[in-house]
Amino acid sequence: MTTTQPTSARPLSPRRRWAALGVLVGAVVLLAVDGTVLYLAVPSLTRELAPTATEILWIGDVYSLALAGLLVTAGNLADRFGRKKVLLIGTAAFGLASALAAFSPTASVLVVARLLLGVAGATIMPSTLSLIRTLFADPRERTRAIAIWSAGSGGGIALGPLVGGTLLEHYWWGSVFLINVPIVAGFLIAGAWLLPESRDPDPGRFDLLSAGLSPAAIVPLVYAVKHAVSTGFDVRMGAAAGLGLLFGALFVRRQRRAAAPLIDVTLFRNGAFSGAVLANFIAVFALMGLLFFFSQYLQLVRGFSPLQAGFAEMPATLASIAVVAAVGVVAGRLGRGRAIAAGLTVAALGLALVSVAERAQQYWWLGLTLVPVGLGVGLALTLTVDSVLSAVPRDKAGSASAISETAYELGAALGIAILGSVVNLVYRAFLPAGPVPGEVRDSLAGAASVLDPSSELARAAREAFTGAMQVTSLAAAAVTAVAALIAWRTIPSGKD
Repeated sequence: MTTTQPTSARPLSPRRRWAALGVLVGAVVLLAVDGTVLYLAVPSLTRELAPTATEILWIGDVYSLALAGLLVTAGNLADRFGRKKVLLIGTAAFGLASALAAFSPTASVLVVARLLLGVAGATIMPSTLSLIRTLFADPRERTRAIAIWSAGSGGGIALGPLVGGTLLEHYWWGSVFLINVPIVAGFLIAGAWLLPESRDPDPGRFDLLSAGLSPAAIVPLVYAVKHAVSTGFDVRMGAAAGLGLLFGALFVRRQRRAAAPLIDVTLFRNGAFSGAVLANFIAVFALMGLLFFFSQYLQLVRGFSPLQAGFAEMPATLASIAVVAAVGVVAGRLGRGRAIAAGLTVAALGLALVSVAERAQQYWWLGLTLVPVGLGVGLALTLTVDSVLSAVPRDKAGSASAISETAYELGAALGIAILGSVVNLVYRAFLPAGPVPGEVRDSLAGAASVLDPSSELARAAREAFTGAMQVTSLAAAAVTAVAALIAWRTIPSGKD
């Protein structure tokens, strides 16, 4: 087995290792914030740029499409050409694309800028995880480092609405992108100094066909689920899904036959690896599918502003950050597989409690139920990522990281699409019988735009949406419990 070491002749000191981790976590926070900050800016940029309905959809979707589609290829490039080099190039490109987005004169230019942000983000994500694999050879240190990395990712998602709300209260819509530029400049300086270089010493020949098949498989699938959320199940959605599955089958076939595949599909024979990827996928599916609509519940049912809603979701984020202090002890006591299963079980219990608390008059009951969700998901995602990285040699860390991140992105997209369909179906079923305006039947947001908030129908719509959220919370809890069972049965614990 070949391994790679940092190019520095001397091992990095503990202080420098943890400082380097700070740079990597900062990059992940930046990406997570950028993934959620846009939604608050849509009304403002719509007034300024006058985009069409199709352009609005592409402004929102093209980022995640590019990110998910290129993760596997970008991870392989990082293994091949150097993880530090790819990370710094990607970070610089992210800063330039952010400036282009901030000063976009038309909606079409903003779509292109968002595409470039997704391409740059795809080079950053797997490089951060693979560099953690290089920096922290000790398993206990690496587990704690990944816990901090996971907390940064989750914290960035929660920070997005807070940052966006604060900037939009004082500046124009482009400020949500322009803020990235000085942050990127700081990361480039710190990263060039602190981060070690590492790569696969024997990567083999780069497979261009596989590099093309990877996004050809993933992008249509992500597009299909996003289209299903916004438009429903139609011919376009079916064609995109079919195309993605076809190219996916061709991609897997190519990986089995290629001399130097982008993904070593034999890794999935390893129970720790495949179980961790699947548990990660299902957990993210349940969590993101619920939280996407939880923000709407807080604003449209409880009447919170976007900024208040961001603060209201903080208990889950703070709890996931608190996992950093406990993850090593829990994993040491239970073993990795049992610890992941325990975390997912706690999260499932928390999601079930969320369903009950959504009817509570006081927010505090709901806030308390978010704590076990954050604790459980934070613990589980940290250890599943750790399991993925630990199951492969260090020279393949970039490819393994890309698989983990792709599972995360697909889980989030499918969770929003499928659980979002559950929310919409149950909401419509719970609406009062009789003639109801189309906007009201379409969504609670549509109801809020045409109804007097104090009207009887508006109250009925809010009640229907609350009931839909309760059903979806229970569905998410059940799916998370399935993930716990998968983790318990497939991921070794190393305990008697």
